[in-house]
Amino acid sequence: MSRTNISSGSPFEPTIGFSRAVRSGSHVFVAGTAPVWPDGTVDPDPLAQARRVWEIALAALAEAGGGPEHVVRTRIFMADKSVEEAAMQAHGERFADIRPASTMLYVAALLDDRWLIEVELDAIVE
Repeated sequence: MSRTNISSGSPFEPTIGFSRAVRSGSHVFVAGTAPVWPDGTVDPDPLAQARRVWEIALAALAEAGGGPEHVVRTRIFMADKSVEEAAMQAHGERFADIRPASTMLYVAALLDDRWLIEVELDAIVE
């Protein structure tokens, strides 16, 4: 089975040993995606962060040959309850008609204190 690693250009990818996404056959797995802009900034607004994570994750999926319609599972990790409404709104904007299996979790902390949300997705691209 063929395997393709998708890079986001993060300087941590080679040192930590991860890819933004991996396509193995028809399956695409997008790694935990944080709301970081190319210049390293993070918008403090929860909705802006929620929209940004899906923008990044779906761009990686597109590079692997897929689109939102191929998403079968999403995972949303939230730093606290204040993010919940923004997380649900941004997910609905992208997936209301697709309706993948989805899990939303509150976590004790994310890797960077500026991040309020992080997401993952799995897709099947035939």
